[in-house]
Amino acid sequence: MNAMKNRVQLIGNVGNDPEIKTLENGRKLAHLTIATNDKYTNDKGEKVEQTEWHRVTAWGKTAEIIEKYVVKGKEVAIEGKLTHRSYDDKNGEKRYVTEVVVNEILLLK
Repeated sequence: MNAMKNRVQLIGNVGNDPEIKTLENGRKLAHLTIATNDKYTNDKGEKVEQTEWHRVTAWGKTAEIIEKYVVKGKEVAIEGKLTHRSYDDKNGEKRYVTEVVVNEILLLK
């Protein structure tokens, strides 16, 4: 059961072109957002489509693949872990971020 702890799998479309950074040591870092859609019928019988946006981060070889092949609108499947972090913004206010750190990416369509 340990292998199933903190595991996230998503299939969705990339919201914007990925933001790629190259760190001082040459390692790549990619930030992107993925939209997932859920369709259901509410209690009034109306069809509803709900979109959820997910912040995604990838490192190393995975970030290099994203840099070469992933663009806005591309459908992807990702597997990774959910992380939470905080930082102080330029105004000194604490900000909190929840994101998926990618272990694997599969390019679809």
